[in-house]
Amino acid sequence: MIKKLLCGIDEAGRGPLAGSLVMAGVVLKKPIEGLMDSKKLTQKKREALYPLVIENSDYHIVSFSAQEVDEMGISKCLHQGLQSIQKYLPDVEYLFDGNSTFGVDNITTMVKADDKIVEVSAASILAKVTRDREIVKMAKLYPEYGFEKHKGYGTKVHMEALIKYDRCPIHRKTFRVKGLDD
Repeated sequence: MIKKLLCGIDEAGRGPLAGSLVMAGVVLKKPIEGLMDSKKLTQKKREALYPLVIENSDYHIVSFSAQEVDEMGISKCLHQGLQSIQKYLPDVEYLFDGNSTFGVDNITTMVKADDKIVEVSAASILAKVTRDREIVKMAKLYPEYGFEKHKGYGTKVHMEALIKYDRCPIHRKTFRVKGLDD
């Protein structure tokens, strides 16, 4: 029996108050040194690995804007993202970081897969770098929020800016903010 290739899948941006939810699926064609969970790598190392993953894999990146996250909800976005990855990277085994398939068939899950399985680590890097690059561009449009520093997550500085300036177009309106939505 021929073993199918593995497509590692991960996402970045599930929990922030602003910016997109980005998912990536990666089927490695060649081994890459230094792959690990993107959160455990420096930005410089992630940026160095990103083109290596692009060059040495078949991959698919799916992005959902803050508005799409608000309209569909995180679970529906994740469901559609998984289906899109299956469509663009067919005839492989799928392993998604976490513990839910979000109702999508033929997907295996593993908690902390991004730290254990190189294909998922590679997907983690593509998703995080794609999302971080996008939010850094948005920081130039909305400098008062400091997106380049916190990437849209609910840090003290971000919360203070939200209370002072309210939400901007890349904020998720359905994510409640203490002091703003009380």
